[in-house]
Amino acid sequence: MIDREAFPDSSSTPAETPPSPPSRAFTTPPPHHPTTPSSSSVLKPIATRTVGGGLQRTASVARKELLHIIRDRATLMMTLFFPIVEMIMLGYAIDTNVRFIPTVVLDQAKTQESRSLLRSFENSEDFKIVDRVSTEQELTEAIVSGRARVGIKIPENYSRKPPGLVGEGDTAQVLILVDGSMSSVAGEAVNVGNAIALRESLQRSLGDKPLPVEARPRVLFNPDLYSANFFIPGLMVVLCQMMAVTLSANAIVREKENGTLEQLYMTPVRPTELILGKLTPYLVLTFVEFCGIAFLMRTVFQVPIHGAFFTLLAMALPFVLTCLAFGLWVSTRVNTREAAMQMAMATMMPSIFLSGYVFPLDSMPVFFWWVAQIIPTTWLVDASRGVILRGAGWKELWPHAAVLWGMALAMLVFATLKLRKRIT
Repeated sequence: MIDREAFPDSSSTPAETPPSPPSRAFTTPPPHHPTTPSSSSVLKPIATRTVGGGLQRTASVARKELLHIIRDRATLMMTLFFPIVEMIMLGYAIDTNVRFIPTVVLDQAKTQESRSLLRSFENSEDFKIVDRVSTEQELTEAIVSGRARVGIKIPENYSRKPPGLVGEGDTAQVLILVDGSMSSVAGEAVNVGNAIALRESLQRSLGDKPLPVEARPRVLFNPDLYSANFFIPGLMVVLCQMMAVTLSANAIVREKENGTLEQLYMTPVRPTELILGKLTPYLVLTFVEFCGIAFLMRTVFQVPIHGAFFTLLAMALPFVLTCLAFGLWVSTRVNTREAAMQMAMATMMPSIFLSGYVFPLDSMPVFFWWVAQIIPTTWLVDASRGVILRGAGWKELWPHAAVLWGMALAMLVFATLKLRKRIT
């Protein structure tokens, strides 16, 4: 038997061979483009996705930072309550008006004229007689011991001088001893003492005649010389600077201490997005604190706001950005929160003493005056007093805004470059 399957008959119909696989060149049909798209239509979705992704990454970093602030009770307390407590304490404690200086009296004349002179000192409300002594030694000991800051000695022959004689040998002399260990008290005591003596001399010389020259000073913007009106507009700037710098100084240090900084660098977050995400929550918190302090200033201390408050907020924006960027730069330089806090607090001393907040800039030496010009607090303190007290607007304060925005942009670029260098 012959197996036909093994040896097929040649006369029979040949078996169908399987079709060969098609060539790869024809597996995918050629693309059909009815119209050729322009390059702008191709790049537009990519640019949109890039911008959207950047905003999403920035929002994620900001959300993460906000959660850190909420969970950190100490930071939250320092952010919301400490500046308010400090403002209330300093607002009530600081008073530049020198009043009721403790005074001891040595009245050797004991006449109606000497008692009238002492009443003039007491009625000025600058002096408060706390003791009367009988010897010069007791007068000096009272000032040395600190019981009194001023000593008044009226000589025995004070009332014996005829009122019509004004020669040098006929002048009634009153000795005023002033404690110079406190310059503000000493200056006030000397000025008021001379004014009282001058008025007494004019009364003796002219009697009931009118004065040839009479000065009538008029104090603008703060007629009652209320110290809170002068200090609190500058204090709110200093407190916001302290809060912004200290909070942002812990932004990167916290990641270092938790060991998550390297993980953050491995994410697709760019340095600019990281900085914006880190600073945004602190920017919002600082402005909330600024508005809260302004509300207390107006309601508790009754400080009037003569200008537009939104002008002050617009002026405060570049100032806060400068402080936040500086704090972020500090956080890239140190590794612990204690070191970051020390570097942040080191900026407070120049900001307080060289910004015009306490001492006027015009009385400073030329070198320190120029140093004060590169401190952003100097510009916002003056702008704050200008808006709140003097009612100034953009017409008067646009140079302050230009300088503050220049400082903010320079500090932000500097902090970004330092952080980018650290990442790479």
